[in-house]
Amino acid sequence: MAFSGEQLPSNIGFIGLGNMGFPMFSNLASKIPETSTVHVYDVMPESMARAVKESGAVAKIDPCGSSREVAEKSNLIVSMVPEGKHVRAVYLAPEDGILATEDLSGKVLVDCSTIDTATSLEVGEETTTRHPKARFFDAPVSGGTAGAKRGTITFMIGCAETDPLLPLLKALMSLMGHNVYTCGGPSLGLTAKFCNNYLSSSITLLNAEMFNFAIKSGMDPRILQNILKTSTGCNRNQERANPVPGLSLEAPSSRGYAPGFKIEYVKKDIGLAIDACQRVGAKLCIGPHTWNTYVEATKDPHCTGLDSKVIYRFIGGDEKWQNKFPKLE
Repeated sequence: MAFSGEQLPSNIGFIGLGNMGFPMFSNLASKIPETSTVHVYDVMPESMARAVKESGAVAKIDPCGSSREVAEKSNLIVSMVPEGKHVRAVYLAPEDGILATEDLSGKVLVDCSTIDTATSLEVGEETTTRHPKARFFDAPVSGGTAGAKRGTITFMIGCAETDPLLPLLKALMSLMGHNVYTCGGPSLGLTAKFCNNYLSSSITLLNAEMFNFAIKSGMDPRILQNILKTSTGCNRNQERANPVPGLSLEAPSSRGYAPGFKIEYVKKDIGLAIDACQRVGAKLCIGPHTWNTYVEATKDPHCTGLDSKVIYRFIGGDEKWQNKFPKLE
């Protein structure tokens, strides 16, 4: 099937129904026409059952037995799985992988997973070699589970702005997110994702350190937060997602560090960013220290499984700081 313009095919595949995949799938299945079918697969049977019962789908849902079956029935396939090894299984498994399909001519494969660039490039090259008339795109996302549920995530696509399939990709992604950026070419969507998560996680740690310092020095952190709004240390993180409880009321830190973006994911993503930098010879100074700090935090039973902002707790931050300072009018 050859695509032109923004017209989505009536048969769309979705593989991976985890913390990010399920809400993305739910948004997709609830926004495409009822005459469409979403062919879905996950290795966990309970996730498949949930897709049928709890997604709020308008479209028909077709539970499949493998990634290959999804690919055989779909013209446009989205995958969202945790790690590179899972992407390899989805695409490269000799019997049940997507590329094991006899004919993928004209089909579009979109992987939204955050994985190492080497695996993504390998899958893309294998797609081109074995199915030269199919297209593979890396398109990782940012926005966390909250953004996935709201349908506000950002997509970073490893393609050029002039790619003829971009209108189709934007039409697809607009059902699951708000912002779509082209990044230039294969694996560069992942490069953008690594840059974002490296910066975000490092800034979170820096905010935790300096707000902790301010509180221990006797300064009301609300005053510091206001000062930073008009100073060179201003950053979106300290305003909207401050790791100190009570400073950003909608942030995970103000909800007992309920995830959110789990601290274990930061360990993974910074590790991927460091590996990618090493592959291209980009020197890092802060990254290894930041990564080590998050690695140690994942081992702390008071932090394990919680949102990454819990790094403030790990470094000994006072979560009951409000008892020390008068209420501001």
